[in-house]
Amino acid sequence: MAALAAAIGARVRQERQGRGWTLDQMAEAAGVSRRAVVNVEQGAANPSVGTLLRISDALGIGLPTLVVPPTPRPVAVTRAGRAAALWSGEHGGRGLLVAGTEPPDVVELWDWSLAAGDRHDSEAHVAGTKELLQVRTGTVTLVVGDQTYTLTEGDAASFPGDVDHAYANDTTSEARFSLAVFEPGVGSTTHGDEPST
Repeated sequence: MAALAAAIGARVRQERQGRGWTLDQMAEAAGVSRRAVVNVEQGAANPSVGTLLRISDALGIGLPTLVVPPTPRPVAVTRAGRAAALWSGEHGGRGLLVAGTEPPDVVELWDWSLAAGDRHDSEAHVAGTKELLQVRTGTVTLVVGDQTYTLTEGDAASFPGDVDHAYANDTTSEARFSLAVFEPGVGSTTHGDEPST
């Protein structure tokens, strides 16, 4: 019974933390006391089926899910040359999605190349989106809203992705940059079919 209580506690904690809920938020959503949530998460008590049902309902998962021990999330490896090419530039540049996390808070890692004259325009993403860009080679012109920035090798920028923005290469040499995109709450709003960058 202690092993089952520990498994239930670990699963409740994993689900609660995955939603970014505090103990108080979990207790309020489930209609149970904070102490009851703490006891369940610590595997210190033998909670009633009613308490477990209220907790599983608040988490939006079935009661059977609580008794399955949490498993570590698998490591996703993208081998060299296997990244998804989601953008191709008019002059030969490419936007490769090399890694990403699952919803609701999605983080994407991109490898971009811009041939001379290439430009990628991106519409505003979901509210709260943030982007980080670092130029690895060449020069990239970053446009965020009505502001323009010229970034050269080694330069980096952080900027809101929830406004229109663009990446361009106005030089005669190729430019390469790494891009990380944080998009919160994916699935809670409607997204278009375009790649998020």
